[in-house]
Amino acid sequence: MRFLRLLCFSTLLYIIGNLRAVPADSMQVSLLTCSPGTEVYSLYGHTAIRVKSYAAGGQDWVFNYGVFSFDQPHFIWRFALGECDYQIGALPYPYFAEEYEERGSAVYEQVLNLTPDEKRRVWDFLVGNMRPENREYRYNYLYDNCTTRARDCVEKSVDGEIVYPESDSVRTFRGIIHQYTVDYPWAELGNDICLGVQADRPISEREEMFAPFYLLDYVGGAVIRDAAGRERPLVLSTSEIVKGEAVRVRPEFPLSPAWAAWLLFAFVAALTVAERLRHASFWLLDILLMALVGAIGLVVTFLFFFSAHPTVGSNWQIWVFNPVPLLAMPWVVRCAIRGEKTRYHRWNIFVLIFFMIFSAFIPQDFCVVVVPLALTLLLRSCSYELSYLKQGKK
Repeated sequence: MRFLRLLCFSTLLYIIGNLRAVPADSMQVSLLTCSPGTEVYSLYGHTAIRVKSYAAGGQDWVFNYGVFSFDQPHFIWRFALGECDYQIGALPYPYFAEEYEERGSAVYEQVLNLTPDEKRRVWDFLVGNMRPENREYRYNYLYDNCTTRARDCVEKSVDGEIVYPESDSVRTFRGIIHQYTVDYPWAELGNDICLGVQADRPISEREEMFAPFYLLDYVGGAVIRDAAGRERPLVLSTSEIVKGEAVRVRPEFPLSPAWAAWLLFAFVAALTVAERLRHASFWLLDILLMALVGAIGLVVTFLFFFSAHPTVGSNWQIWVFNPVPLLAMPWVVRCAIRGEKTRYHRWNIFVLIFFMIFSAFIPQDFCVVVVPLALTLLLRSCSYELSYLKQGKK
């Protein structure tokens, strides 16, 4: 219903924008930055543009480049492929504020120091984006999202260029994402499983602006420099227009991903010792492990080869997380039940040791479960190989 309401107001705004122009000399343009929520898609906050008129019967609209719906055809599939389209929407400010008040999220307003002509360009740019042929855009989480679109709108409307302050530290995409997911370790794990080495390269100040609160900080210290070299601050004032509440973190799984993975390793190690002492074959354990790693591997491999999402095509965790365990599982279990030898374990040992050695030279921040899961698989394969040697099987 919220999505439909946004679309209805978007259409209404488009009509109003063409029939009744807003007087530029009575217009105020602001950037709105919303604090994070507790849903996965809201963990990083949000950015929008507010255009307010003080003229008689004035309008007060909030433009939002983050409109989407899970009900769109094949939404999940297209999102996985990196081919998901978002839209610009708009609604009157009171409805926007009400939504964030109900959620308990703060909203910060930065009133921009723009001339009447620049304000007019912002309005015309936004109304032009509201046209049906311009409304959708190909969403890119790191490079083209609701925050970068708002920034670009302002940059295209000023006379001159916006000069942002320089950062005093070097950051990465993954490092910024971790700042917002620190209280949600399982959501953080999902990101870290999918993101590759490109998420760990040093990024520029401009690239940092994909995150709403980084844009807020950079805009707060920015100036507009005209062709003659004269400068004026980009922001006139900053205020909290919707009071936020302390975020109540929803409890996730009692164990963190790291603890869960290392406990799994300890559990498998204990069962493997018992298996060898009893000269038994706990092949159900192999089904569990190979299914788990193989299922993760399906996701990583699909993203690696087929997704247009940035950074996922350089994910070297694919050495551990790949579909091979799923494909080999029937043969491995069959051999375990029959007490026969399979070469899978020897190749698995080679691949896992290779990964552990050369991972030290790969500039990628691997997810917290990859090492304990790799060691768990290595333990199982080494156990089988030692059993083969003991039994003298060739």
